Amino acid sequence: MRPAARILTVSLLGFLAFGAFAQKKKKKEEEITQTLPVLKDPAPAVAAETSRLVFHLSPLSAKGLLSPQIREALNALLHENRGAVIVKLRAFVAGSGDLRRVQTLVSEIFTEHKLNVPALSTIQAGALPMNGAQVVIESIAVDKKPVNPNGLAFFAGQQSKDARQSVRQLQAAVAAAGVAPEDVLRASCFLSSLDNLDSAREAMAAAFPKLPVNFLQLQRLGLEPLAECEAVGRLSSPPASAVQFLNPPGLAKNPNYSQIALVNAPRIVLSGLQMVFGDRDDDIRLGFERLQKDLEPFGASFKDVFWMSTYPLTLPVADKVRALRFHYLDHERPPASTFLLFEGLPSLDASVAMDVMAAAPESAR
Repeated sequence: MRPAARILTVSLLGFLAFGAFAQKKKKKEEEITQTLPVLKDPAPAVAAETSRLVFHLSPLSAKGLLSPQIREALNALLHENRGAVIVKLRAFVAGSGDLRRVQTLVSEIFTEHKLNVPALSTIQAGALPMNGAQVVIESIAVDKKPVNPNGLAFFAGQQSKDARQSVRQLQAAVAAAGVAPEDVLRASCFLSSLDNLDSAREAMAAAFPKLPVNFLQLQRLGLEPLAECEAVGRLSSPPASAVQFLNPPGLAKNPNYSQIALVNAPRIVLSGLQMVFGDRDDDIRLGFERLQKDLEPFGASFKDVFWMSTYPLTLPVADKVRALRFHYLDHERPPASTFLLFEGLPSLDASVAMDVMAAAPESAR
């Protein structure tokens, strides 16, 4: 074979070999891409056994920006729960970070761990009690064994202008429910300002030693002094019925909410955050209707709701929710609740958001 022909043949064979290698590499890359897990959205609602629910709070961190702090908080909760299945997360974000990152990272991390993505509520707060901290996350999980054999008590937010008074009211509610201080499992204290944080911490530590407490400022600019502490505790004896509402003497009485909900239903339905887009009455009604649809797969309805958290961004919208909510809720058995103005929500178009807990009917098991 002539030298020129030999060179041409070798070049042609090299070109073909390179083409085959490139095609094989491309195919391999496509196969790798195709095996990436698809991220799932958080569950609209979940049902869990009341007797096995456990409650945890992520530690605050000032490391990095929002995304690494979310990752750190979620990994801490997964570790803290020690195999208990997380079914509900409530995240409070402070600062200018994008709240939607919470949902993305929750979906990503739970998918990476091959876990079901829990129901999720994300709310923007005014500030957290650590410089540089941008997120704190509360978790509710299902333990491997029963830890609340007699059920749970849910204590509505105790509102006062003074944090110490709010804690005293919470103490009175806990005592009225027959819950021992050491059986209070988690508390959240919402403050108009962190200026009196030390006072709030001292009061909670004196009333409920070693209790995990989530302290946060509601809005960046709190105009009026306000403190409101809510909690959940383990019952020492079962209530008279699957759900029992209490309004003990010494605490404010209001026909629109109950101070305490005692719950020993076999299962609880926990919803994610349902946002309302717009501020018209029809917009708010649509939000309630969507929340109702989230409960329906579990056989629950608004008549079964024993707890409701409402997160309005303005007073006019808050007033509209108050005017419309008992078109859906049972006014004869108003749920325990916390209803406070917050800084923001994951959508710029949202005016208010809600999440609820309801007793799942036994017939739906």
